[in-house]
Amino acid sequence: MTNLPVLAREYNQHPIGGEQVQQTLLAKALARRGYDATMVTSDYGQADGATWDGVRTYKAFGLSEGLPGVRFFHPRWSGLWQAMRRARADVYYTSCGGAVIGQVAMFCQRHGRKMVFRVASDADCESHLPLIKYWRDKKLYEYGLRRADVVLVQSNYQHDLLMKNFGVESTIAGMLVEAADTARTFYERDYQIVWVNNFRTLKRPDILLDAAAALPQLQFHMVGGAAPGYRKYYEDISHAARAHRNVTVHGQVPYHEVNEYYERSCVLVNTSDIEGFPNSYLQAWMRGTPVVAFFDPDGLIAKEGLGIAVHTREQLIDAVRALATDPAIWKAASNRCIRFMEREFAEDKVLAPYRAAFDRLALAVN
Repeated sequence: MTNLPVLAREYNQHPIGGEQVQQTLLAKALARRGYDATMVTSDYGQADGATWDGVRTYKAFGLSEGLPGVRFFHPRWSGLWQAMRRARADVYYTSCGGAVIGQVAMFCQRHGRKMVFRVASDADCESHLPLIKYWRDKKLYEYGLRRADVVLVQSNYQHDLLMKNFGVESTIAGMLVEAADTARTFYERDYQIVWVNNFRTLKRPDILLDAAAALPQLQFHMVGGAAPGYRKYYEDISHAARAHRNVTVHGQVPYHEVNEYYERSCVLVNTSDIEGFPNSYLQAWMRGTPVVAFFDPDGLIAKEGLGIAVHTREQLIDAVRALATDPAIWKAASNRCIRFMEREFAEDKVLAPYRAAFDRLALAVN
C-alpha cells in the first residue's frame, strides 16, 4: 500500500521499505513489456487512476483514515476491495506477510480472479510468523497463503521452510534491481562504510556502532529513518551515534537518491537478525560494492565471494577492516560482485518466473 513514494518522485519524502521497491520495479518492467500493469496504493493525495511509467494507480485509503478498532474493516478492508474492483485485473499480486494476503485471496475467490503471492522475508515462512503482530492477521495470512494460485519465494531456504511449516509448494523468483551507470574504483569512493536500513531492533544498528568504536580510523554512514513504531529507538541510536566522531546519521533518504551512497562506499554492512533477500545487497553489488553481513541468503556471499559473511561481532569488525583498507582484497571482491550481477540478475532472466505465472493464470481467467 505504500509503493507510491517509489513509483512517483513527487511523493518520495514518505518512508518505504525494500518490498515497495520490488513491487514497483516489477510493475514498471511488466508495463515496458506491454502488460496492463495497475497498482493499488494508499491515498497520498494523488488523482485516482493517475499513471507513472505506464503503471496506473488506484488509491484505497489514507494511511491515517478511520477510527482505531474500526478502521481495519473500514476504510482499509473496504477501500482495498473497492480499489481492486476499479483495477479490474485478471491476476492480483501481493507480497509481505500480513492480513492483506487473506483479504486479497477472499476478493479473488469471490470474483473468479487469480492471485500470486511472493514471500518477502524468511519470517513469512516461520510457523509462528514473528513479524505479524496480531492473531487476526496471522490467521488471515495463513488463509491467503493456502489459497494463493502461485506462491513465489526468494531462496531455496524459504522454499524448504514454507513446505516444512505450511505444506505449501513454491517457485523461486529472483529480485529486480536498477542498472548502474558505472562502478567507481576504490580510490574514487569517498565514503568507506555504509549501513542502509529502517531503524528497528531486529536490524541491529547498535552493532554498527560497536564496529565504529573498534575502527575509529574508518568513516561510517547510517542511512534510514524510523520504522513505524520505532521513533524513540531511532532517536536513541542517533543520540548514541553522536558519541562517535566517525559516524554520520543521514536519516531517511528517498529511494531515488540512495544509490549514490552505494556508489560512494567501499563496503555495505548489514547487521540484521532477520531478512528476506535485501534490496540493498543487489543495489550494492550492481555498483561493485561488497557486503559484510550476518545474513547470507542461500550462502551467496560466501559461495560467490560477494563480500564476507560473518557470524560474530569480532568477525564483522575484521571483515570491514580488511575490505575497507586493502585495495587488492576490495578490488577482487568488487569485480566478483559486478560479474555475478551481470550473470544472474539480467532483467529478462529475473522476470521469467513472474511472467510465466501471470501469463498462465491470466489465460485461465479468460
